[in-house]
Amino acid sequence: MEVKGKKIGFVFTGSFCTFKKTIPQMKKLKEYGAEILPIMSFNSYNLDTKFGKAKDFVKEIEEICKKEIIHTIQGAEPIGPSHLTDIMIVAPASGNTMSKLASDIIDTPATMAVKSHLRNNLPVVIAPSTNNGLGANMASIAALINRKNYYFVPFRQDNPITKPRSIVFDPEYILKTTELALDGEQIEPILL
Repeated sequence: MEVKGKKIGFVFTGSFCTFKKTIPQMKKLKEYGAEILPIMSFNSYNLDTKFGKAKDFVKEIEEICKKEIIHTIQGAEPIGPSHLTDIMIVAPASGNTMSKLASDIIDTPATMAVKSHLRNNLPVVIAPSTNNGLGANMASIAALINRKNYYFVPFRQDNPITKPRSIVFDPEYILKTTELALDGEQIEPILL
């Protein structure tokens, strides 16, 4: 299914190293006619890192979406009851966020946005990015892969020599994963 005319919640969590590759994919969804509702976790909204300043990312995302970013739990809670989204994308999905979702811990704007969205039995696209994806986070990833309404952007080891447990999604697959998820299909292969 095409993304044109779809209301897409786009959640950024604290895997900051992928922001510069993810934002162009969000922009592409907008160019294809999707309406983007931007959402950021507490950390992604507030922390400056070696990958960039939070205020610069916030400004760029808001300019693309033409909307203010939801960055509080209170702001994210109405997403489901008000039917603000047709699909939710969590890109990047940090190991922390995936573990919280797998355990139903709802204590950030990101996890509240997903929980609120899921009350309408609609798809959630997860783009994993974590240094421990092939370690402790693997249990959470497996739990989410086996749950209804969760769809994964294909991912791979990002540096098997120096970071053997680290995984990262391929941003080029966000659009195709989203289109298939809207039809209830998981893109294959999940592992690249």
